[in-house]
Amino acid sequence: MDRIQTLLEQPRTLPCGAILKNRLAKSAMSDSLGNGEANPTQAQIRLYQRWAQGGIGLSIIGEVQVDPRYPEKPGNLSLTKYSDKEALRQLTQRASITGAHIWPQLGHAGALSHAPISQAKGPSTLDVGTLHCEGMTIEEIENLPASYAKAASIAKEVGFTGVQIHAGHGFLLSQFLSPLFNLRDDKYGGSIENRCRIILAIIDAVRLAIGPHFPIGIKINASDLLEGGLTEDDALAHIRLLDKTSVDLIEISAGTYFPGAKSSSDNLSKGVYYKSFAKRAKNLTSIPLMVTGGVKSLSDACSLLQDKSADLVGLARAMVLNPDLANDWFAGTNQTLSFPRFDSPPAEGITAWYTMRINAIALDEEKDFSPTLTLALKQYLERDELKSIKWRTFFINPIKSN
Repeated sequence: MDRIQTLLEQPRTLPCGAILKNRLAKSAMSDSLGNGEANPTQAQIRLYQRWAQGGIGLSIIGEVQVDPRYPEKPGNLSLTKYSDKEALRQLTQRASITGAHIWPQLGHAGALSHAPISQAKGPSTLDVGTLHCEGMTIEEIENLPASYAKAASIAKEVGFTGVQIHAGHGFLLSQFLSPLFNLRDDKYGGSIENRCRIILAIIDAVRLAIGPHFPIGIKINASDLLEGGLTEDDALAHIRLLDKTSVDLIEISAGTYFPGAKSSSDNLSKGVYYKSFAKRAKNLTSIPLMVTGGVKSLSDACSLLQDKSADLVGLARAMVLNPDLANDWFAGTNQTLSFPRFDSPPAEGITAWYTMRINAIALDEEKDFSPTLTLALKQYLERDELKSIKWRTFFINPIKSN
């Protein structure tokens, strides 16, 4: 085990030349700690400082929007000409104090844009259950690469050390990949090559904007985990296409927020969720792989590296339960996490509980955190409502774009 733990602590050089100091990454989560005007708060700055102090090699800020018209939540950050660059510099400086990398996850919620503050648009017009959205025009699609490139340029300017393009979990770029969302019959729909087209164009635009030595990651689904959605075979075809790009890190996860779908993070099965898929993907690309989902112990993390299923280990809810987890595992302590179990949780209840615990970590109050799911959900929804008011006030109608 000592030799394997040493492997976990080894640095990893990315294709662009950037070096991650170890193999543990805090995967993106929507912390909802922005100020309601798409800029960081002191609590959010403290949160990423906490995770850096905890020993992580890479920390990714979830749901950083490239266009404030289509946010996932009103607590998201956004990188546009309206950004508070000084606040962002404080965030990146404190989030990298231990030599950790700090990347924004560049996203666009598309069909899943937060209804109280947006008018959702996705690859195709949809009206399924609670999901309603308009279809994007060709012009709107072909403006996307410039939006992502501009956001990446701002990220580099304010001190982020890389960017991740979000093409997973059912948000816009994942929607283009998924037959459930993408019903187009033009060059952006149909075959997996067509469904990948806009993603490849975004990667090229981002690389042109930030240069050859700045890391670009991408998060993708191994599967939508829904009948009729993205399959593993299509996801592998996507990886073949990504292998021909300048991407530096591919993160593998799964699941989508299609109406009625459960979060893959709520999965109670044992073991790392996407390990077998990662092994197949390893045969198709030389780009480093990061696997996120189901890592609940030091043994789980080490096994991914030991059998060369992955180059990095992604941790999400585990880092919410223990923000010092990386340092603990390097020391060989607290080797197995005890995840809470909830009986008959309400919709969004588990997500709300973890999100409010993130809030407690940001305030250095996690030792006193013990709400019921009902209370956590109430606090979560009330906070979103207040920030939605601020978002609507700041991004007036017609809403400011990038």
